[in-house]
Amino acid sequence: MPSIVAYQASHFDGIRLLWRQAFPSNSPKDAAELSFPANLSMQPDLFLVAIDRDMVVGSAVASIIAGYDGHRGWLYAVAVLQSHQRQGIATALVREAENRLIALGCKKINLHVRTSDTPVIKFYQSLGYEVEEHVSMGKRAQ
Repeated sequence: MPSIVAYQASHFDGIRLLWRQAFPSNSPKDAAELSFPANLSMQPDLFLVAIDRDMVVGSAVASIIAGYDGHRGWLYAVAVLQSHQRQGIATALVREAENRLIALGCKKINLHVRTSDTPVIKFYQSLGYEVEEHVSMGKRAQ
């Protein structure tokens, strides 16, 4: 099983490649080069990376990044290289992010999944997450 560690600058190229594979339809505004500085400035210990033999094979941003606003925690952008999927890496990333959020006092963890992404929804349901009746809305800052 790969080790789960907090992101370090040496992981950048591996994460960028992982995200290109895992999130091919992401907007250029969500590119790693633009997302990482903001994420790392807030809660760097919640940007997790799975490393297997010095290679980035997964990430979680609260490729997991997690975030905590004092009440709810958030999981963002959980990703695992296709060559390393179905080995428990995503589960390990999510569980580590959950543990770190709980250690901060988090009582509830949220995440967003595209309604069309049934396999991802089923994955999170297998970890105890439930579909809630909410409308997610967003607006890009100018």
